[in-house]
This record gives sequence, C-alpha cells and structure tokens, in this order.
Amino acid sequence: MKFHEVTACIEEGEGLTVEFKRKVSTPEKIAREMIAFANTRGGIILFGIDDDRSVVGVESEKSELDDIALAAEHLCDPAVKHATHIYNFNGSDVICVEIPESEQKPHYLVEDSDEQKSFVRVGENSIRASKEMIRVLRHQYGASQPVRLVYGEAERRLFQYFEKHERITVKEYARLINVSERRASRLLVRLVRAGAVAIHTHEKTDYFTQMMPGV
Repeated sequence: MKFHEVTACIEEGEGLTVEFKRKVSTPEKIAREMIAFANTRGGIILFGIDDDRSVVGVESEKSELDDIALAAEHLCDPAVKHATHIYNFNGSDVICVEIPESEQKPHYLVEDSDEQKSFVRVGENSIRASKEMIRVLRHQYGASQPVRLVYGEAERRLFQYFEKHERITVKEYARLINVSERRASRLLVRLVRAGAVAIHTHEKTDYFTQMMPGV
C-alpha cells in the first residue's frame, strides 16, 4: 500500500477490511485477526493506531514483526499469506499488515485444544465462525462441485416460511421441518452452496435469508 492509502484508511476508521491495534498484544490474538480477514474478504491491520484513529506508533519494530510472523506462520492453519510494511508518521512508526482473501479457507487457530476454532470478519469485529459458516468456507474455493438445488418438502416449507419471515436460524428450521438441528444445518448449508439461501454471521447465532434474483 502507498502512504496516502494508509492515511485514507486511518481517516475512514475501522470496518470490514480495516482493523486498528495500538500494539501487538499476543501472537494468539493477532492470529485470530489474521484468520478472520483471510476467511472473509481480506484487509489490513494497522499496528500503532488507537481506536480514536490517533497515531501512537509501535515500540519495537523487530519484536512486533517477529510476533506477526509467528502468528501467521505457526498459529494459523494453514498459514496465512500476508505482507508487512512500515510507515513513519512524524517520527512514529506504524506497521501495516496486508492480508489477501484466502484461497485455502477455512483457516483455523492453532492451540492446545481438540476443538478447532476459526474466525470471520463481521463489520468492525472478528468473531468465531459457526460450524455452518465453516462448511460454507470449505467450498468457496477449490475443486468443489456445484450443488444442484433439490426442491423437496423440506425446501418447500422453508421458502413458504420466507414468504412471511425475513430470516431463519438453524434451530427455527429444525423445529419447522421437525428434524434434528444437525440435519437442519446440513440442509441450510447445501442451500447456501446452491445459491438459493444466504448465510449471515452474527455474534450470537447465524441466520439465513432467501437469496433474491440477481444477487
């Protein structure tokens, strides 16, 4: 990125593709942010910028760059591709980490746990991805075959539901068609892959909406 592009990002503030960090906290926290950007649309993390958009600078370039590299290469699975740049604002250094949207989705956080955790970007926040979102991410790139829409009773009742309601959750769909939440989840993910339904990640629970023609 060029200097004026970084300046513009700071002026516009945080959003779906921009995150400010006053400093590099821990490699684990940085890995979560990098995973969220890679799993979504890509973006930049600016270290040395406060939440109020003021430039505070980083304390130690080398140690912070080492933590960023550690996070990307060893705490993200698969490793997250990124590029780092350093910009000087009136004597204060700001580290810019550019993360492209990944073709190896989903990325997971490497930690001492049997539970795999992944993250996505929602607005100004990076939040944990649901199992439904993870399934969708797995098929966004690669050799996955397109899914053909099969219109059965479960699908018919869903689209009838959408005639009166804007959204539905996995739990609501399971009750609607009287199946387990696991079964409802797989049906909804299949409809997302077929392009008939859209998934929306929320901090508390995901929800699904009908895709409109031309969207």
